[in-house]
Amino acid sequence: MIGSIAGLLTTIAFVPQVIKILKTKDTRSIAFETCLLQVAGVFLWIIHGLVQSDTAIIMANVVTLCLTSIILVCKLLSRKHGVEVEADVLKDK
Repeated sequence: MIGSIAGLLTTIAFVPQVIKILKTKDTRSIAFETCLLQVAGVFLWIIHGLVQSDTAIIMANVVTLCLTSIILVCKLLSRKHGVEVEADVLKDK
């Protein structure tokens, strides 16, 4: 029960960030390395949950992986298209 509650809380913690990024298209405050490490860590948690046959760990981390992957993809796209640099230039004016 505690594991399920912990999984729910840590999973929904990413929802406001995903919503903000999708609305503003601004990922400048998100460190790419942190995001990449988060995705890798969550993926390993899913593997651990599979090994342990722990549904709570698996389900919470599958949802978290989806949310953090959205953030990572948005970060990669903004870097690829120069949105971060462009936003910095506009901010200086």
